[in-house]
Amino acid sequence: MQTWQLQEAKAKFSELVRKARLEGPQEITVRGQEHVVILSRKSYEALLHPKQSFIEFMSSSPLKGIDLDLERDQSTSRNISL
Repeated sequence: MQTWQLQEAKAKFSELVRKARLEGPQEITVRGQEHVVILSRKSYEALLHPKQSFIEFMSSSPLKGIDLDLERDQSTSRNISL
């Protein structure tokens, strides 16, 4: 993450936005203290809506708890002429 002083961020705002979009979060300091992080929209959305783990996804399935018949058909395969 690149760090920008506030004055530099103001002067080079277009570059700051471009770097946030292409390279990731950009930090802005005020008087040497970390105050703000600029994110791309994609990074922001990922924070708002994190992906579920596979286990969470399966646990939230509407089919959870349904008794499925998973027994395999034991009949022989059919004969075909080639």
